[in-house]
Amino acid sequence: MDSSAEELDDEGGHLSPEEDREDASAGGTSIPGMYLPLLPEYFHHPIRTGSNLSEFQKVKDACLRSIQDALLQSQWQRAAELMISYLEVLENTTKDRLRAAPEEVWRIGTEILQQHPRTNIDEINYFADRMKNMGVKTYLKFSLEHAFHLLCNGFLDEAYQNLVLAESWRYGELSIAQEKDLKLIQGYRGLLDYYKWLKKKTDILEIGEDSYAGSSIQQEMHSLYQQAKVSLKEIIKMPGVWDPFVICYVDLLEHYEEYEEIKEVLNDYAYDSRFPSNPNAHVYLYQFLKRRGESRKTQMSALKVLHELVPSHELMLEFYIMLKKSKKSKHHKLRLEVIFAALDYAGWKENIRAWSHLAKQIVEILQNSGKQLKWLKKEWSARKEWWPSFHFSLYLAKKNWQENESLACEKALVAGILLGKDCKYFKYITQQGRKAKKKKFKALKNFVKEHSWVSLRLSDV
Repeated sequence: MDSSAEELDDEGGHLSPEEDREDASAGGTSIPGMYLPLLPEYFHHPIRTGSNLSEFQKVKDACLRSIQDALLQSQWQRAAELMISYLEVLENTTKDRLRAAPEEVWRIGTEILQQHPRTNIDEINYFADRMKNMGVKTYLKFSLEHAFHLLCNGFLDEAYQNLVLAESWRYGELSIAQEKDLKLIQGYRGLLDYYKWLKKKTDILEIGEDSYAGSSIQQEMHSLYQQAKVSLKEIIKMPGVWDPFVICYVDLLEHYEEYEEIKEVLNDYAYDSRFPSNPNAHVYLYQFLKRRGESRKTQMSALKVLHELVPSHELMLEFYIMLKKSKKSKHHKLRLEVIFAALDYAGWKENIRAWSHLAKQIVEILQNSGKQLKWLKKEWSARKEWWPSFHFSLYLAKKNWQENESLACEKALVAGILLGKDCKYFKYITQQGRKAKKKKFKALKNFVKEHSWVSLRLSDV
């Protein structure tokens, strides 16, 4: 036993001579537990040092350090061999360690089995079945993760059977945590039912609905639909972010034209205060309303919330166009806010459509005898300190001109109006346009010169 401990300590190499001396003088103190990246924080147990440490504990702790080293270096064979020795941790008499040991072994073991080049599905199943039976508190969790491992390896039917078996498992009064695990199992089983339904839907498109085989497939589809609908509906009721489940649920219902139920589900998912804030919920609602041809007002209400949550979302261009079609003054003010907010983000810097919309609206404002100039002044005052370097530097002028002249032209108009004709971006682009003998740049320069008072008004804060 002594030689084994020394050998593993040498292999791990974690204790320096200074640490050894400190341990000897402490005679029984605790040092921080090993940090194993693949394990949750509550598995990081303090390691007892000194004369009270048993030889068994010394070997076990050294073994854990060696497993950690092997995992970090992707030495899966070495990790597997060490893991065989470490399984004795399940016999540990310390209550805290005994409680955490099954999940600790499960986390390390599944990682090794997934990564080891010579692993086969029988070994994964055998290990999972043994671990599931280690305790009732972890059965459902291990069953769900076992299904994930099977899916990762392409064993869809086996994963489905594991989920069905876990769904029917009961052991006395289920705790709240186990109820959540059971809902997840039902939900993922519902996703697999949806996947099977989707395959049947593809099959029926190939052979036709009117054939005898097509009629049989339709019956199978309806059965899968009913199963998936029940499971997915249950998990969506729970507060949380359930995007994959919602997408599948909506697709199922839409195929069978259950539009009212879809609208109810998506409205709850987007606006129910029990659910966490989720931009995708408003995207799904808007996309459904758009497919159904709902009123522009209804669609705009969904996009308005999305704008408040994610002003840089790609759907903001659609929102802008809807606002433009409105005759209400407040909507024209909002569309200016929307396009400015979108261009605050780096992902929009070279979006020619966004710059074109902004340029056109600024021109509209100037042609409106300046009545809406206060809107422009408000938006620009919040950006005048950082937009010049962010959007209108000389470097960007050269880059934009070289890569996209149309983009450079739109930006030059905006830069000239907001910053004046002495703006570096505007000057460079108009010079290049004059050299290229393009008439539109002469008109651009004259327009900015004619409205040179605008930049002075905007800077007067």
